[in-house]
Amino acid sequence: MAATRAYLDYNASAPLIAEARSAMVAALDAANPSSVHSEGRAARRLIEDARRDVARLVNAKPEHVVFTSGATEAASTLLTPDWQMGRGDVRMSHLYVCEADHPCVLGGGRFAAAQVTRIGVDRNGIADLDALTKALAAHDRADGLPLVAIHAANNETGVIQPIGRIAEIVKAARGVLVVDAVQAAGRIPIDMSAGYADYLILSSHKIGGPKGVGAIIAHADLMMPKPLINGGGQEKGHRAGTENLPGIAGFGAAARAALAGLDAMEAVAQCRDEIEAIVRELAPDAEIFGAAAPRLANTTFFAIPGLKAETAQIAFDLAGVALSAGSACSSGKVGPSHVLKAMGYGDSLGALRVSIGHTTGAGEIEAFRPALAAIAARRAGKEQAA
Repeated sequence: MAATRAYLDYNASAPLIAEARSAMVAALDAANPSSVHSEGRAARRLIEDARRDVARLVNAKPEHVVFTSGATEAASTLLTPDWQMGRGDVRMSHLYVCEADHPCVLGGGRFAAAQVTRIGVDRNGIADLDALTKALAAHDRADGLPLVAIHAANNETGVIQPIGRIAEIVKAARGVLVVDAVQAAGRIPIDMSAGYADYLILSSHKIGGPKGVGAIIAHADLMMPKPLINGGGQEKGHRAGTENLPGIAGFGAAARAALAGLDAMEAVAQCRDEIEAIVRELAPDAEIFGAAAPRLANTTFFAIPGLKAETAQIAFDLAGVALSAGSACSSGKVGPSHVLKAMGYGDSLGALRVSIGHTTGAGEIEAFRPALAAIAARRAGKEQAA
């Protein structure tokens, strides 16, 4: 086993950055931010500072940020038929999602199964915009508004969706657009002020912050979903419960660092390209999924014919390299990728995801090469023996 390990699984969780750790430690002794005394007001300032930093990451207004326990809670809150506008109720009668969405969106949230339509993707993982347009054109507004939810960038392939065009389609249909920006935030520029989406979903631990905290970010505050969690009225009544102050403080610090690091993504892309060159060299028959589409600079998702993902993942782990076989959001289970199935690849079990970040360097690449070389050699030996 390697003496040092190479971590290549940032899309599952990015390592906690030093700034976030420091912010969390500083917030551990803070008072309840709902208290009106001086200590409570000091705690409240920490939350509002973090709210401002998270808003800046996507060029939104701080007052439109609602903190949650993570992206799954944010999705469950937003994906509901029941909304409020002022003192009146607004109904979303149908939800449209993408076949390649993250399970927390694909599951439909609080919508009944009959109220959810799945939009397909092409061979590169790009949503079928013609199908979306037709589905929204057929939507019966007499029952309520259409709600569209889609990922900005896929967590497995890194493929970036044309959110600008999707927003135009949804707006033309007088619908509401929710964008899962969990993987995109901090990796591509996002500008909520330009009508990027009506609502965003963010997660702290994907950008180097702590786990267990995320956010809903609204373009405006005219309409919001009915709360998933009711209680003391925190977060302006949108999400009850005493705020996770250390987590929120760490999230704010991570968002601040992620915004500052956007300009450095070109170096991350170069590192990814080096990894993909190694894959093509050592396994010429490998397929890199979504390579013909716009992708995040940090992600590559590839398959080597005849190689099972769980076998390869264990081999990499024993060689000191941490990567994943698709999403790490199903209790560690390794199985067919629903993303690849949506892209028309069937039930392939051979896909591996490498996802990196700003701290990935030559050492990690040097560890990846011999690990893959050994796996490829074993595969070649088995083929010869057969």
